[in-house]
Amino acid sequence: QVQLVESGGGLVQTGGSLRLSCAVSGRTFYTMGWFRQAPGKEREFVTTISLNGDYTYYAESVKGRFTISRDNVANTVYLQMNSLKPEDTAVYYCAARRWADPSKVENKYGYWGQGTQVTVSA
Repeated sequence: QVQLVESGGGLVQTGGSLRLSCAVSGRTFYTMGWFRQAPGKEREFVTTISLNGDYTYYAESVKGRFTISRDNVANTVYLQMNSLKPEDTAVYYCAARRWADPSKVENKYGYWGQGTQVTVSA
């Protein structure tokens, strides 16, 4: 059974940092991604990473502040979030894709975690 379990969310002040983790069990996925959903808004793409980590892509809103990485031995994906802003407040979801081409399209991902709340106070 495939499971994606996020952790690391919480409350942080503007300018602070958090590191989210996504532990994957059941199989190894080629492409991993992070999405987020703010209150009253649709879920949006944040970042994606290829199997060996040599390709990453970020939404413009987080570029230069967030970093995605993965440890294929531990089967875990990370999202390091620095210089956090109140507009980063959202539930953050880890997603997995069985194909090798990273994507920023939500419906290309077939497996999802339950989400972890990130709240950035002003």
